Amino acid sequence: MGLIKKNKLFQKVSGWKAKRDVRLEEYEDANWMELEYDRKSIQVHDSGQRQDYIKAFADQIADAKLELENLNLEYNTVTSYLKDMEEIEALPEEEMRELKASAEKIDKLENERGVYLGKKNRMSDERFHQVERIEKEAQEACRKLASAEEDQNRIKQDMFRLDGEKHAYLYRKDELRNMIADSRGMAIICGAAFVVCFAVLLVLQYGMDMDTQLGFLLTAGIAALVITLLYLRHTEAIKELKKVEAGINRIIQLQNRVKIRYVNNTNLLDYLYLKYQVSSAKEMSTLWEKYKIEKEERKSYRQAELELDDCQQELLNILKCYQIKDPAIWLHQTAAILDSKEMVEIRHSLIIRRQSLRRRIDYNKEVIIAGAQNAIKDMADSYPQYAREIKELTDRFGDI
Repeated sequence: MGLIKKNKLFQKVSGWKAKRDVRLEEYEDANWMELEYDRKSIQVHDSGQRQDYIKAFADQIADAKLELENLNLEYNTVTSYLKDMEEIEALPEEEMRELKASAEKIDKLENERGVYLGKKNRMSDERFHQVERIEKEAQEACRKLASAEEDQNRIKQDMFRLDGEKHAYLYRKDELRNMIADSRGMAIICGAAFVVCFAVLLVLQYGMDMDTQLGFLLTAGIAALVITLLYLRHTEAIKELKKVEAGINRIIQLQNRVKIRYVNNTNLLDYLYLKYQVSSAKEMSTLWEKYKIEKEERKSYRQAELELDDCQQELLNILKCYQIKDPAIWLHQTAAILDSKEMVEIRHSLIIRRQSLRRRIDYNKEVIIAGAQNAIKDMADSYPQYAREIKELTDRFGDI
């Protein structure tokens, strides 16, 4: 009986987790790509909040500059590949014939080898060479993809949680405003009621000669108690409203940082998928494991491929004469040397990668850095009395 209950409980928990995962997967708000620079919830005249506001933008700019360093390094690498292609395509006719002859010998030997490699359940040459070109970074690629996908899930959960907190704060803010308005209205109503009571007591005392001293005392006591309670309620609501507004500002700043992480991480994932031509970290890991097995099998045929090695060395020597920065990569791209269409496809892939990098560079420069700098400048222009203090803060943080 206990086992049945446990199974039912396990099924309920599993079902709840599955529904939560689906909800998180579907919950991707379009405005996650946009940053908020609204100062409505900031107490600008509060020095602490001003400093936190500037510090948040300084951290935002520092993160963007670090991201730019990595992007520029990758951008230069892709550019060097494109320049190598231009050097090859610009070769004179005689040198191009020599290069194509060497590439054709390599291509022929690889086709002969493909008879064995073309057996069932083996990787295609194209896929094998694709992984071979990134062999040194394949394990790191698996780690990067897995880490980026885990970060994406965490970021979505953070965004989902922050959105929930923000809505809760906004709901509480509306409640407090209504409470303050209600307190004022009740104060007016109670005041009017007490005035009416005092008037009635006066009429009873002087118009009908009745003893209303006890009535006056009770009315005055009740009035004092009600006014005190309304005042305390109004004061506490105002204090809590200030705290709620500060909380909303804090959440907006956190959301901005999480949104930046979301955009950068999404762009990173898109770029890694494009670079490694996979759709997930699992696919990359499976591909890497399959490649390692394939490589071991091919080692047994290495002795029979000495001629291929000689031809590859010949191609390397030819390419080195033409100042190609990375001649080794062309050993696995002989089809591009022989077929201009293949060369166009490779160039197109590199151009797409470079465009992706340029978009990420422009986003970090023009949206993140420039947006933060403009927000700080706008604050200094809007509140000139704090301009000097803002300038001192930006100098102290250093990254602005």
